[in-house]
Amino acid sequence: MNYWPLIGVAVVVAGFLARLNPMLVVVAAGFASGVAAGLSIPDLLALVGESFVSNRMPMLVILTLPVIGLLERAGLREHAHRWILGLRGMNVFRLLTTYLGLRQLLAMFGLTTVCGHAQTVRPLIAPMAEAAAEKTRAALDAPTRERTRAMAAATDNVGLFFGEDVFLAFGAVLLIQGFLAKSGIVLEPLHIALWALPTAIAAFAIHAVRLARFQGRLAAARETNDA
Repeated sequence: MNYWPLIGVAVVVAGFLARLNPMLVVVAAGFASGVAAGLSIPDLLALVGESFVSNRMPMLVILTLPVIGLLERAGLREHAHRWILGLRGMNVFRLLTTYLGLRQLLAMFGLTTVCGHAQTVRPLIAPMAEAAAEKTRAALDAPTRERTRAMAAATDNVGLFFGEDVFLAFGAVLLIQGFLAKSGIVLEPLHIALWALPTAIAAFAIHAVRLARFQGRLAAARETNDA
């Protein structure tokens, strides 16, 4: 057995340890493994092109990044910030809890890429959460601002992770079904997805409590500053 094609793994490990560009590291690892497997450069280029074409739909997400960059340059974050400041009664708890519920609901229907860190959290949710925090605490110091951004990112993670398990065609659901089938346990994907629903509800409740505590700390800090 030829183990030389596994050299790509060593290239990936070395590249990540050296903190090089991840895309360049992965491409270099692919070429290293291909050459070690005896493929010529033209064959490697043909393989890369064929893989890109066959998986072009997931790559469409990358096209949204330049659009988001242009929107940010045009002041999208500033507009979102000012809009939240103008809403009476809005705070971090209400904003992020609403986003958590929306994120989970969309993920339950398989719409996992509608929201996300790049397309939603950074340009919209994070500046909106900062504005909501400023309405509670006034001026934010650097640690509080970073914690607010972290809460916005965590909200997206929790909503996606525990929401997508309820989607019938999610890869993990199908993997569980296949594993159980090999063990002689026949279950429909619907049954597995429904058993994930209580976990999603519990995750929503637990994270909502975290958001409520964070909102309470913001209010307590304001009262301390006022005193």
